[in-house]
Amino acid sequence: MIVLNLVVYLLFLAAIGYYVITNLQWYSYKLDRVVFHHTRPWWHLIYFLIPFSLYAFVSSVSPYGWVVALAYLPLLFLWYRGLDKPLVWTQRVKLFFGVLMLFGLLFVFASPYKAVFIPILVAHGVSVVIEKIRFTGFMRQAKAKLDGMEDLVIIGVTASYGKTSIKNILAHLLKARYRTYATPRSVNTLAGVVKDINVDLPEDTQVYIVEMGARGEGDIAEISTFVRPHYAVVGTIGPAHIEYFKTLENIRNTKMEILQSDRIKEAWVHSSAHVQPTERVHVYGDDISDVEATLEGTAFTLKNVRYHASLLGAFNATNIAAAIHIAQVLELDETTIRQQLATLEATPHRLQRIDAGGKVILDDSFNGNIDGMLASFDLAATWPGRKVIITPGLVEVDDVLNEQVAKRANEVFDLVIITGDLNYALFQKFIDAEKLLKLESKAQMETMLAEQTRAGDLILFANDAPSFV
Repeated sequence: MIVLNLVVYLLFLAAIGYYVITNLQWYSYKLDRVVFHHTRPWWHLIYFLIPFSLYAFVSSVSPYGWVVALAYLPLLFLWYRGLDKPLVWTQRVKLFFGVLMLFGLLFVFASPYKAVFIPILVAHGVSVVIEKIRFTGFMRQAKAKLDGMEDLVIIGVTASYGKTSIKNILAHLLKARYRTYATPRSVNTLAGVVKDINVDLPEDTQVYIVEMGARGEGDIAEISTFVRPHYAVVGTIGPAHIEYFKTLENIRNTKMEILQSDRIKEAWVHSSAHVQPTERVHVYGDDISDVEATLEGTAFTLKNVRYHASLLGAFNATNIAAAIHIAQVLELDETTIRQQLATLEATPHRLQRIDAGGKVILDDSFNGNIDGMLASFDLAATWPGRKVIITPGLVEVDDVLNEQVAKRANEVFDLVIITGDLNYALFQKFIDAEKLLKLESKAQMETMLAEQTRAGDLILFANDAPSFV
């Protein structure tokens, strides 16, 4: 019985540790965000608090704690099977489990409560300290590399919405004249940028475009004061991640931290930030007119010049305009800009059109803001055939914005498929019952689409968030 309890205890500790470190990785290893800002806080009750408390109680009054532990393993496995963003086994994660098992053995004969809680707490604490030490070294290495690239021009890009699109559009324009490199995918944290510089930034790069994201005050300042951009773009300001920032003013102020670079020459700030222009800070957005958005592309006028690109969505006029402003300052002529726009491709998963099996698919799964989502609805509304939307709604926003989404979805779409529980109850209030369906698991999506859609349909994937939301 002693050996059985020991083995099962270590399995239980590893399993509950897996739940903890997975959630920490999702939320950038910020414990406060996991505890106070998780979009599914009831998970903590089912997969941590109840099994932890039961195991501690049963083990303290009887030798049958192993029964609770073994019952927890299949429960956690079912949770794991439903994830579309499982744990990535980084060095930090491996260190966490190494310390967890070590302290688990040290505390194996302590009270059941301490034997679980203390190893997890220590493993997290040790991994935080070690990671800070390692990261300090990585930062020194990255700084030395940037300092050695004396002629490198750095452009910082941030926004509530569209920063990845602005970055990609700008990179496409500038590569016509310069050896241009941009942070890949949605890499936009200090840690991600430091790693990108050390590992992937080519030594012969002439222009480096750095995307900067934030979940709290000071996040943008950290990146900007480290890479020290020469030029900056602050795109559209809106209520993305309002749960963290609390107010739009806090969001605006955080985005404007990009100007803390000590070598900013010029910056373009979208009019939604409500800043006063200066000699170095220009306001853009209101200079865009005659926007025309169809399922074939987007056209607009900027400073009396007509531009067109195959990108979908009226909001892309703003993203393209920001890139054009920077490109002009870096001496790209109008002919080159037009040629580059003509070959511009959609950023994957951001209103990307896919024609397949007689159906038109609009993949907008990485676009999780109210303006972009409503713009995608307007675009879908131009389709003459049947229209289907698959979405979890918006996350990290208040119910008022999701009410707007639900009401407009009910007007535009013939079938509304809601993924997950997060906003389903709210959508039920505003979507006609006969057109509303719920997708319990993404594993069922292919079957549901085969049953519910047909040739000639337009299918919009809107903010198709990971399963942990």
